[in-house]
Amino acid sequence: MGTRVSDRIAAIAPSATLAVDAKAKALKAAGEPVIGFGAGEPDFPTPDHIVEAAVAACRDPKNHRYSPAGGLPELKEAIASKTARDSGYDIDAGQVLVTNGGKHAVANAMATLLDDGDEVLLPAPYWTTYPEPIRRAGGVPVEIHTDEGSGFRVTIDQLEAARTPKTKALVFVSPSNPTGAVYPRDEIEAIGRWCVEHEIWVLTDEIYEHLTYGDNEHHSMPVLVPELADRCIVLNGVAKTYAMTGWRVGWLIGPTDIVKAATNLQSHETSNVANVSQRAALAALTGGLDDVARFRESFDRRRMSMYAALNAIPDVTCLEPEGAFYAFPSFKAVLQRKVAGHEVRTTLELADLILEEAKVAIVPGEAFSAPGYARLSFALGDDDLGEGIQRIADLLAL
Repeated sequence: MGTRVSDRIAAIAPSATLAVDAKAKALKAAGEPVIGFGAGEPDFPTPDHIVEAAVAACRDPKNHRYSPAGGLPELKEAIASKTARDSGYDIDAGQVLVTNGGKHAVANAMATLLDDGDEVLLPAPYWTTYPEPIRRAGGVPVEIHTDEGSGFRVTIDQLEAARTPKTKALVFVSPSNPTGAVYPRDEIEAIGRWCVEHEIWVLTDEIYEHLTYGDNEHHSMPVLVPELADRCIVLNGVAKTYAMTGWRVGWLIGPTDIVKAATNLQSHETSNVANVSQRAALAALTGGLDDVARFRESFDRRRMSMYAALNAIPDVTCLEPEGAFYAFPSFKAVLQRKVAGHEVRTTLELADLILEEAKVAIVPGEAFSAPGYARLSFALGDDDLGEGIQRIADLLAL
């Protein structure tokens, strides 16, 4: 008699980022003064014009019915226009599949692309979700570890060392969750040309494209390397850019045969994304980038505050975040001593201690295959940010 849960589903690791967020919210609900650096979502409300478009959509009976499984035609057209506007990548609506958030886009892409035993190069630290849909599709994640020395950016030499006859794809993310790293143009181009040379697919996650700071710029790999386009899937969504994490609208862009197959898959799994959310996304994509600029200005100020505050803590070091809304400090020196009388050997244990004693939630590096580090989101209010870092500093001084 087997177990009640299938082996395939039982093997899926829980989302560490969502687990930290859930624990923090539970403590807060119980009256604890918890400050959460865990969740990867903007603290701003969705802009008013987007919300109003959704309200109007609720009242329109045509949105009360099924719509095409692959997305509203108007939204797919808007995604094509937005992609040309923002990254210079010219595509048509037939290359777009609208999904239930970015995670769904990742899962659809992996399921459509991978066969049993296919290897996927996965530079680490990586977003905690990536390995799971790779494995569920029968693929094998091949981790390639990076560190502060390279700015958490993978090199061609590392990619070449990891390549085998079974290598099918590379997951490429810039700006990066969790590290905040942004690849410069020449490195993106070199990686793209290496993938073309070895006929390796690229899944490039561009969901943080608008969140870069200072002199750092986002570049879309298939724009820099046009010959890659036939082996490239671009993942994106409205969640981070427009403060719409709860609306659940993402998309993938790819060659028409891949998109057609992924759409067929989605027609059996979920059918269309909720029409009201799609109408809201349409308003977001056609409403200009003024709100995005306002969000980015706040994030920029907060990242520099967090960067300075973390580096002021003894035994903590942190590279300056270049994009997204995360800092990724090293706590390796902290782990070599006692904290508030406690032995802490891993950042998993340290994060638990910080939550219990300082009432601050951070995500341990183990969630991203980077033990010794932790991810702290700076997508929260300035007062909470300052107070939260101070609590960590006070605890680590004990």
